[in-house]
This record gives sequence, C-alpha cells and structure tokens, in this order.
Amino acid sequence: MTTLGLGIIGCGNISTSYLRLAPLFKGLQVRAVADVNMDAARARAAEFNVQAQSVADLLANDAVDVVINLTIPDAHFGVTKAILQAGKHAYSEKPLVLSLEQGKELRDLAAAKGLAVGCAPDTFLGGAHQQARAVLDEGRIGTITAGSAAVLNHGMEHWHPNPDFFFMPGAGPMLDLGPYYVANLINLLGPVRRVGALTSSAQASRTISNGPRNGETVPVKTPTNIHALLEFANGATVNLSTSWDVWHHKRNHFELYGTEGTLYLPDPNFFGGQIEIGHKDGTLEALPTWEHPFGVPNQEHPQRGPLANYRTAGLADMVQALMAGRDARCSLERALHGVDVMLASLTSGETGEFVTLTTTCTRPAALGMEEARALLL
Repeated sequence: MTTLGLGIIGCGNISTSYLRLAPLFKGLQVRAVADVNMDAARARAAEFNVQAQSVADLLANDAVDVVINLTIPDAHFGVTKAILQAGKHAYSEKPLVLSLEQGKELRDLAAAKGLAVGCAPDTFLGGAHQQARAVLDEGRIGTITAGSAAVLNHGMEHWHPNPDFFFMPGAGPMLDLGPYYVANLINLLGPVRRVGALTSSAQASRTISNGPRNGETVPVKTPTNIHALLEFANGATVNLSTSWDVWHHKRNHFELYGTEGTLYLPDPNFFGGQIEIGHKDGTLEALPTWEHPFGVPNQEHPQRGPLANYRTAGLADMVQALMAGRDARCSLERALHGVDVMLASLTSGETGEFVTLTTTCTRPAALGMEEARALLL
C-alpha cells in the first residue's frame, strides 16, 4: 500500500494525539510539523523526531501529501484553504469551518483541484458506536422515534492553560464538544431536517484556575448553555444539550428510544464503552463488548482508567478511500452538515425560531471489525 506523507499545522495540545497515534495506521507517515510559533514547532518536532518547518515551507514540501489542520477554530477555514491551494489533501480538526459559506468555498475548491477534505471527529468509528450502529441496523430496538444526548460540565478554564478561544464565537460547548455528538447522531440516524434551540450564558467571564495564568479572567463571547431539539429527516426527534454551566448532573450521555426498546450509548467523545438495551419487558441487557479494534483500551486516562483512543482513524480511512475511489466516512459533506446543525442551533437561540437546514448528507458506511483492522498496521 502506498504511504502518504503527513504534515501537521498547529503544534498545540491535540497535536500529540495525532503524532502518537498516526503510526498505528497503514499508509500514514508524519514527515513535518509547523506552527506560527516556530519554538512550538521545534519542540514538537524534537519530541517526535520529525522535521520542523514554517507553515509556508510545509505547504511547499513535496514529501507532504496530506496536511492536518490543528489550528484554532477561527483559523480552520483559512488554513484549510491554503492547504488546498498548495495542491495537498486536507484533514481538519473540528469544527470544519465557522460558516456554511466557508464550507461551500472549500468544497468547490477541493472539487476543482481534485483533492479530498476530511474532518474530525472520528470517535463515531469507535467500537462502542459501531456496535450501536449494528444494533440499529439489525432493527433490535425497532424504529427510532426520539432520543436524548447531553454533554454537561463546567468548562475548560479548570484544566486548559489558555482557554480564551473556548469562550469566543466559533467555540463554546456546541461547536467545541457538539461535533462528537452530532457526528454520531448522523452516523446512527442520518441527516437533520430542522433545529430549534434555547441558548444562554451563566457568566460574563471565566477565571482560569490552573497553570501560569491562574487567576486571570477571560470574557465569555458565545453562549455556554445550549438546549436544542433536532428533527431528523427520518422523523426522529432528539434533544441535544451542550452546556458549560453545569456543576453536577445524572443525565446519560446518549439514549435512543425505539418502538421496541431503548439503546443506551457511552460518551461519543470517546471510542469505547458499554452498550445497553432496555427491553419492552423492563429488563436491561448489557451487551457483550464487541471485539472491535477501535474499542480496545490502549492508554490510561487519569479519571476514566483504561481508555480506547484511536484518533487518526478518520484520516486513515480518508487516505484509503482516496486510493480505493470510495466515500470517506469523515467526509466534507458530513462535516459541513454537522456545522449546519450546530450553527442553526445557535441561530435559533438568537431568533427564537426553528431553522430549516440548507445542507444534507448520507449516513457514513458502517465500519465493521474487519474493515477497521484493515486500517491498522
């Protein structure tokens, strides 16, 4: 199999995940990293024994075929556009863009140049979520009529040393954490038809409580409490709550309600976890864990214990899709539809009206155990 050279633009926290995990997958080799801060690029390059370059030099590097965009959300569009203009395939961290117009411009540019654009999150390719997909596809809980998804906590300023951008337009809990939930909903249920939401913020500023900036305050410029109702094209209705104004709660991360039972899913921010089915007779069945390669714990999480982390799976799938001439699971169209869902939620919160989406997409192909193994070395 052909190996494609990877470049990374953006050497912040998330870059370590891609640098550590890319070697697990076929057809991928990180060859260079870049950052507007060359000291950050050099430090990351030394840590992982790759080349440090300026952004311009990385984009001109003939050994780099695919560039991973790990910049802050506000820079995603400009950097991905530059990647395509340099004649290279692009894979972006979420969210893909901050407006539909930006997304459509990238789509048109990629099509004109014959290039691919993919986008995280790829956690829906994890063993737990693909097991849930199989449960639905087999009809084990009947037709899905409704559901509930929730990511509720008290924000990033407690652990991130520079949390400013999390509270700016283009971030907040909907655009920062919502992509994991929306991508998995698209994987399980398909596209969304319309959205209604209520939004608010409990605080005008946040106080950093870690690191060298401990005690500094950052302004809140985007809603931090969003409760949306999604109507899917298949008729299902799902409540999606994303909030950084919650200290404690007992809500499950993800539940789907069918005509024959209920499906309980783990947090889609992660690849693995326990699947349960609530049956019509009132019994609760914990399903045996699938032997899916993207559900096997491969690292230790300080709070959660053994954890499955296979970030880069979506990129590996995109690379193999390029070679096979098939649709990538973490495609631009699905990422753009996810952006549409999230932006529509924020717009609805501002206007008080339901928003009908202007984009759509197909469900991604399921990723079975053998197909997942084929992505790994």
